[in-house]
Amino acid sequence: MPREDLIFVGACDIAGQVRGKGFPAADIESRLRKGVGWTHSNMMQTAFGAILDTPFGTGGDLTIVPDPACEVVVDFGDGSVDEHFFLGDIRNTDGTAWECCPREFLRRAVAGLEAARGLNLIAAFEHEFVYTGVEDAPGHAYSLGAFRRQGAFGESFLGALTDAGVTPDSFLPEYGSRQYEVTVTPQNPVTAADQAVIVRELARATAHRLGFRTIFSPMIAPDGVGNGVHIHFSFRDRDGAPATHDRSGRLGLSAVAEHFCAGVLRHLPAICAITAPSPVSYLRLTPNRWAPTRIDIAAQDRGLALRVCPVFVAADAADADRQFNIEFRVADAAASPHMALGALIRAGTDGIEQALRLPEGGVAETLPTTLADALTAMEASASVRDWFGPVFLDAYLRHKRSEVAYVSEWSPAEMCARYGAVY
Repeated sequence: MPREDLIFVGACDIAGQVRGKGFPAADIESRLRKGVGWTHSNMMQTAFGAILDTPFGTGGDLTIVPDPACEVVVDFGDGSVDEHFFLGDIRNTDGTAWECCPREFLRRAVAGLEAARGLNLIAAFEHEFVYTGVEDAPGHAYSLGAFRRQGAFGESFLGALTDAGVTPDSFLPEYGSRQYEVTVTPQNPVTAADQAVIVRELARATAHRLGFRTIFSPMIAPDGVGNGVHIHFSFRDRDGAPATHDRSGRLGLSAVAEHFCAGVLRHLPAICAITAPSPVSYLRLTPNRWAPTRIDIAAQDRGLALRVCPVFVAADAADADRQFNIEFRVADAAASPHMALGALIRAGTDGIEQALRLPEGGVAETLPTTLADALTAMEASASVRDWFGPVFLDAYLRHKRSEVAYVSEWSPAEMCARYGAVY
């Protein structure tokens, strides 16, 4: 039968979902200039698809303009249609950036960090997910058996990532039932966030072609182990030299890295509404789930919000400096990677600008226990209001509060099931 090659262009929105439109491949040149039509209230779709509240109403027009640097073309070699999509920017009809575009939110954060100290951040997102193509076999966390049972999925998935220009670092069976983890190499912030979206979508695309699903929801069973997204980051100076490590500094941190981490901890009650942005996220952020519960930092402790990662068999001091990085653990795949990383950078930049120090003896404060509490902290923060601007802040708070109300009568089991179906 006749076929017309189609390309999809989309943006990862407030709900962490990639939404957009397809167009004939023959139109690519014009679409790279003008994009595809979009509208303001499309950003207000919750994870479940419904627009429950919107400040934008039914008016207004926008475009999603494909970014040529974010084109994904993967032929799975099984007779299925190629996976062909772009990620793009949400723009006003005159081509200027829309103030609520998540990629633009991240770009503004990156510019602020560079202006504050001339620093560049590099980052990598580490994803945990459940693959439904294996049986639940208790006692096989991290095992060769669990690695073997996923069959062709891992190789096909990592091959798809490579074809899409993403460099895999590791793939492994994780602690939870049917749970796996994938890591990729670090990149500049916008590329790292773009690749985080691509990782999720190609995991889904690979599983789909094998007749299964990958589930990135923060929790899929109330008594289970959650799926987190860990953001590893480090700094480079204007000359590209590592700027995170100082062997004489606290926890091995350079002064600027300490300031950055202190800023993240100070703002964490507010920014976790962005990095862990669903009601189900807070079922994961509880004790005994290998998830963070405390607003603190330590070397190699996975129960805290920030973990100073180990250096492995460094060849010399320069190699140790290059390896040295910090892991932010209060994030999951309900978040837009661009918004999560943008919030992290904004909080850290504020710490640099104020020369904040990590408190002696650690931080006693715990994370918010509900999304509603985190949103209250977010709304009360003058810094967050400045980072977002009034329009984006209002839209974000309304989006998330409508979701909180929507799921308020669900039991933990129903919440896990419903979120597991959409993420």
